[in-house]
Amino acid sequence: MENNTIQQQTEQPAAYVYTPDQLLQNWLGHRRVTRRLIEAFPEDALFNYSIGGMRPFADMAKEIISMSGPGVRGVVTDDWTPIAGLDHHTGKITATTKAELLQLWDNATEVITNYWPQISLQRFQEKVVAFGQYEGLVNSTLQYIVDNEIHHRGQGYVYLRALGIEPPAFYDRS
Repeated sequence: MENNTIQQQTEQPAAYVYTPDQLLQNWLGHRRVTRRLIEAFPEDALFNYSIGGMRPFADMAKEIISMSGPGVRGVVTDDWTPIAGLDHHTGKITATTKAELLQLWDNATEVITNYWPQISLQRFQEKVVAFGQYEGLVNSTLQYIVDNEIHHRGQGYVYLRALGIEPPAFYDRS
């Protein structure tokens, strides 16, 4: 009798909780909430207000923008911009108005949705070195990018509340 245990293990698809499309839809829901958060900021406060030494929310949004689209593109192409070369580190994101920042946000979302269908189910379980220095599986890399957005959005919620502005409902991802 032939021992085919290893062969059977490698032929089985990886277990997952979300399908790739469900993961994408979850992320896009978060992006819609974060976009509404940007919209809720008064123009001046978006670029200048901070608490406790944290960056203004526009700078946090620029970080999210420069990691999200390039992150998904890197997953697909395995051509990663080094972290120091990302636009939020180099100053290439020059948005100075809310409208410009929202346009960059929408452009990044378009990059995500255009590249996402090219990620195979197997790719989510493959190792990458994201942004030239973060080694891990594709699924954990993508989850980090989503978690980073949620983390910074939480900081934005604190800013809006400190400004006396009701932030958008975090649970309304429509």
